[in-house]
Amino acid sequence: IFRRLSGSDAITTAGFPKHSDTCRAPTFDKILIANRGEIACRVRLLDTLINFEHMNSHTCKKMGIQTVAVHSDVDSSAVHAKMADEAVCVGPAPTSKSYLNMDAIMDAIRATGAQAVHPGYGFLSENKEFAKRLAAEGVAFIGPDTHAIQAMGDKIESKLIAKAAKVNTIPGFDGVVETVEEAVKIAQEIGYPVMIKASAGGGGKGMRISWNDEETREGFRFSSQEAASSFGDDRLLIEKYIDNPRHIEIQVLADKHGNALWLNERECSIQRRNQKVVEEAPSTFLDPETRRLMGEQAVQLAKAVQYSSAGTVEFLVDSKKNFYFLEMNTRLQVEHPITECITGLDLVEQMIRVAKGYQLHHKQEDIPINGWAIESRVYDPYKSFGLPSIGRLSQYQEPLNLSNVRVDSGIQEGSDISIYYDPMISKLVTYGATRAEALAKMEDALDNYVIRGVTHNIPLLREIITHPRFISGDISTNFLPEVYPDGFKGHQLEADKRRELLASAAALYITAQLRRQHLCVELGDGRHAMEVTKSGDVFTVEVDGGTVEVSGQWNLASPLLPLTINGSHRMLQFQLRVLSKLAAELNSYMPEKVPEDTSSILRSPMPGTIVAVSVKPGDTVAAGQEICVIEAMKMQNSLTAVKQAKCPLQTRGDGGRGRSAGRAGIKQDL
Repeated sequence: IFRRLSGSDAITTAGFPKHSDTCRAPTFDKILIANRGEIACRVRLLDTLINFEHMNSHTCKKMGIQTVAVHSDVDSSAVHAKMADEAVCVGPAPTSKSYLNMDAIMDAIRATGAQAVHPGYGFLSENKEFAKRLAAEGVAFIGPDTHAIQAMGDKIESKLIAKAAKVNTIPGFDGVVETVEEAVKIAQEIGYPVMIKASAGGGGKGMRISWNDEETREGFRFSSQEAASSFGDDRLLIEKYIDNPRHIEIQVLADKHGNALWLNERECSIQRRNQKVVEEAPSTFLDPETRRLMGEQAVQLAKAVQYSSAGTVEFLVDSKKNFYFLEMNTRLQVEHPITECITGLDLVEQMIRVAKGYQLHHKQEDIPINGWAIESRVYDPYKSFGLPSIGRLSQYQEPLNLSNVRVDSGIQEGSDISIYYDPMISKLVTYGATRAEALAKMEDALDNYVIRGVTHNIPLLREIITHPRFISGDISTNFLPEVYPDGFKGHQLEADKRRELLASAAALYITAQLRRQHLCVELGDGRHAMEVTKSGDVFTVEVDGGTVEVSGQWNLASPLLPLTINGSHRMLQFQLRVLSKLAAELNSYMPEKVPEDTSSILRSPMPGTIVAVSVKPGDTVAAGQEICVIEAMKMQNSLTAVKQAKCPLQTRGDGGRGRSAGRAGIKQDL
């Protein structure tokens, strides 16, 4: 939250705020940002809320507001630390010793003289003790007061308050579940399926769906462990799981004078492991009457806890448009940019104004829905969508050359994606006058996004937004498991598209070699022989029984290739192996690598910390039995045996509670 803390409140027909060259009413001289990554960089990247008009106004400087970054030792060279006016190290890499270290952050506030703190989201953003400590030192917390944080941060209390405020709620047990056996009994009384979730949770952490008694026992254990690790509070609640719902949330905005608005909805149904992947605003599903009812109930809840700031009320919506309160997030939401796009309101600016004591400028009737906005969260989808990728970004290029595209990121070429923090690389946002226009722009932006060095989910995001079910609006929170029941395996090329890709690789190779050749291109497990000829600027490629003509400007230094293939424009980026005919023939004599037999090995799919070991040396384990639990990137993953085997008396790799798994992963012979 560094570079854009001001701007005009005027709502334009394009859905974006006009930026004034005159300073607004005074707020704060210096703000400390108690966060990292893309949210800590959000304001610099959003100097104009979106780069649609390619303006470059640093409105924080216009207001005379200085910014302070906090960072861990491994983040000393991070983008958010380098771009701030001041930066203070608050501890080593683990979040508990840095970004959750209240003592160190309070020291940074005193040392820099910051008058206010914006917490972003995650970390201390919904920590009432942090807000209390700030208030005790006369430092403004850019968020709601401690009463609202406590009331809405506790899912048990928030549900009771919602009921009293006449907000629709999900049937369930209105209390804390103390033991595993109590959890099983309550689940049986409610009726399966049920949702087990952390009372103090959020962001998909500490949540498990249970369909039977055994899953309830396992879910209770994992949810309580994740809740304790993520929030320092292992209390759990159980409620009825609404199968195949939509996840739709309402953005609210309230001041300290009793005024509150609902800023329309966000459709957040495309999820994996209860974490959102693609969001859009507005929703294709809501009619004006349902939107109004949801908005009014969200405002009723906000007023019931005397809420002041930006917040989000989340609902589950069934196929008949019945909606049920899920939770309220008392902070800026990750997906807030799409609301800014369709309303023209700068939510960060509004939060700062409210924290200073100003009244809201707008009335409910002033809040528009102008156009359509879509957000894609860029990170790793593979291994059944569940396990993020780590590594160094060897090449990184955002599609900011395109109009109506916004990228919220906190990284750059050479940045590391580490095990210590959230694996999200960026939020890619596109805007259009219509949904079709916004989707077309998103497809173009994904094609122009270059990320090398770590795996990422851009192929999945592109598959989602071009899938017929998504285009028609036929979605629910089960979209990903239904469409990809075995996990996403990558885009499956049709014959003509495969020929186009092969031909482009061959043409690029010939451009580099400057001569005609008979070639062989490897794609997946296949090898494809082809003949390439060049006439002027056009390459003619004979491949797989077809002819493909390829032309374009061959900039061999660029990762993006704008090509014309059989008369159609394509934007390509690929990494294929191209061999000469002789090299391909000789390659056939190379011995094939025999795949490793992993049936007797338990290997961690990613680096992490061993938080539990469930067996002892010498134990005989059954197929599917849990061996240990790995925690990485705020999530816990159970590693199980793939066959019946016996644990050895010694291990290969790091073992024991609290040890870290190295980059090669844990390797344990059974």
